[in-house]
Amino acid sequence: MEREEFLQVYRHSMAHILAKAVIEIFGKESVQYAIGPQIADGFYYDFLLPRTVTTEDLPVIEAKMKEIMKRKEDWVRKEVTRAEALGIFSGQKYKEELIQDLPEDETITIYWTGDDFVDLCRGPHIGNSAELLSVAYKVRAVSGAYWRGDEKRDSLQRIYVYAFPDQAQLKAHLNFIREAQEQDHKKLGPQLDLFMFHETAPGMPYWLPRGWKVYRALIEYWRRIHDAHGYQEISAPVINNKKLWVISGHWAHYKNNMFIFPGSNWLPDAEDIMAAKPMNCPNAMMAYKRASHSYRELPIRYNELDVVHRKEKSGQLNGLFRVQEFRQDDDHTFVSEDQIEAEIADIMAIADEIYSTFGLTYRAELSTRPEDFMGDIEVWNSAETTLRKILNDRYGEGNYEVNEGDGAFYGPKIDLQMKDALGREWQCGTIQLDFQLPHNFGLTYQDSDGTLKQPIVIHRALFGSLERFIGILIENYKGAFPFWLSPYQVAVVPIRVEHNDYAKSVVDRLQKIGVRVEVDYADKNMNEKIKFFKTMKDPYILVVGDKEMSDDTVSITVRGQKQQLHGVKVCDLLNMCRKMNEEHMQELICEA
Repeated sequence: MEREEFLQVYRHSMAHILAKAVIEIFGKESVQYAIGPQIADGFYYDFLLPRTVTTEDLPVIEAKMKEIMKRKEDWVRKEVTRAEALGIFSGQKYKEELIQDLPEDETITIYWTGDDFVDLCRGPHIGNSAELLSVAYKVRAVSGAYWRGDEKRDSLQRIYVYAFPDQAQLKAHLNFIREAQEQDHKKLGPQLDLFMFHETAPGMPYWLPRGWKVYRALIEYWRRIHDAHGYQEISAPVINNKKLWVISGHWAHYKNNMFIFPGSNWLPDAEDIMAAKPMNCPNAMMAYKRASHSYRELPIRYNELDVVHRKEKSGQLNGLFRVQEFRQDDDHTFVSEDQIEAEIADIMAIADEIYSTFGLTYRAELSTRPEDFMGDIEVWNSAETTLRKILNDRYGEGNYEVNEGDGAFYGPKIDLQMKDALGREWQCGTIQLDFQLPHNFGLTYQDSDGTLKQPIVIHRALFGSLERFIGILIENYKGAFPFWLSPYQVAVVPIRVEHNDYAKSVVDRLQKIGVRVEVDYADKNMNEKIKFFKTMKDPYILVVGDKEMSDDTVSITVRGQKQQLHGVKVCDLLNMCRKMNEEHMQELICEA
């Protein structure tokens, strides 16, 4: 059977086997079974059960599934009326709800597995359970899930199963998962003392000294690129009065995702209600509006790195990948209509430069008008036409994905989907074309003929959330950042305390050329010091003793290299470090 057919038929059929196994283990009268879709590496099924499923239950469920498949039961498809379906699933409240929600003209089908298990399903499915005996599967985990994703509904237990056509593919996937767990940023971040979370600020990371050095290095790199492309950096208030969000449209379209605070009166419609900004857009509009502008000034590029806050459901928080407080490398560029294509071309060039620096690839996709859009449809159509032309010119017509209805409420956008080291895609960069906010804020510029015209705004971020981007980098590099990005680039280990003064002189010279350096002056074993710095993945570890002190040299252990470099002159070390920083090289293989 072809892989695609397996994904569509076998995994879905295996979900029915899982449901039947759980019912046989816990008892038919005790189990409410909900839904069981396939996912990227297998499938899951949601249940309401009389007790919590534990890790000890997982192999029992797995064995019961094998037992059911060995019975070689026939699968029978049957079309039924709504009334018949409700009768068959009487007492199964989730199935009853699904049936009631089906359109009146929907063909309702059920599938029997043997004589004692039936499920509501469109299919298709296998003909006999024996066909599943060759499937390689593993019951892997159980987690909580709300019915239909609504935290106000029932809390269910979701049982996950890996499923692949054969043992070789399952084994390869399990190896992949083990590797992914080893480089999980939620594990590496605390190990490397980069960041932490605390329950008093859910989804809001604490950046620790080592992690903040990475953050600052990334920002400095970002600033150099954008300064070269004519951007002007601004900073604006994190909290604004409700009035601003009403003008921008966020109050009508995004209020549920905002952190809102009372002023002197805590009333829903009070004039002094304040909100933490979820986006930087309105502040950029105000910065533009402070003065009159001429067409000669355009494009005007206001970029910023302010903190933004967005409310998320607790179950959606995921380390640095999904947070409630983050910095976005925002930009709002004010252009005339005839400047749009050239400006977006330059943005794409910056994206190419940034992503290639980290060895990352991306693809672009177009997101069009959502249902809760703001503004005139004709203006939307014009904006979408412009973005389609840009993508057609760059990639060729039809060579990019279109996400209908996934645009921002104020304009269509190009999303840049970046692929990480594990093959996952992340929406980091975004380029949004906006005719609405300039209208809402009454923005104008004087054109060459003396008339006042409305500028168009290009909203743009390339890292997206710096938190998410750093999380991706931690996993891509497995915590071993390239030299220019490492928290500390060089660690110095004096062999004995009498070598501390010389070690300090080396540290001072490194710091003078901007190298981030740490040193351990403690009176303890040299190997203990080296082991710590290796654990922290510092690129260069320098050891200094009597010979190094007399010759003004250092011995260097380069991360990832077994051979130690002895007798390296400090001036040569400085040149090596300067070169690494200037060229943003991943590693420098040094010869003695």
